[in-house]
Amino acid sequence: MAKNITIFTTNTCAYCGMVKKWLSAKGMHYEEVNLDQHPERQAEALEISGALTVPVTVVTKEDDSKEVVVGYNLAKLAPAVA
Repeated sequence: MAKNITIFTTNTCAYCGMVKKWLSAKGMHYEEVNLDQHPERQAEALEISGALTVPVTVVTKEDDSKEVVVGYNLAKLAPAVA
């Protein structure tokens, strides 16, 4: 079960909205880090994901392990938050 979900987003990212909408529809709570508003956290998103694209969804599990899903990838996201 997901303990904590963080999504790194930007203002112009259509897929970010789709991920947020999907999580909300599932009743999942998440923290959004908008990199346009918080450019100082871009390095953190890059370090976590190895990618310069958004969305980067970080799912922290009950055992504190992290699963990182880059982009709008429900095949990876659905089991990550389950």
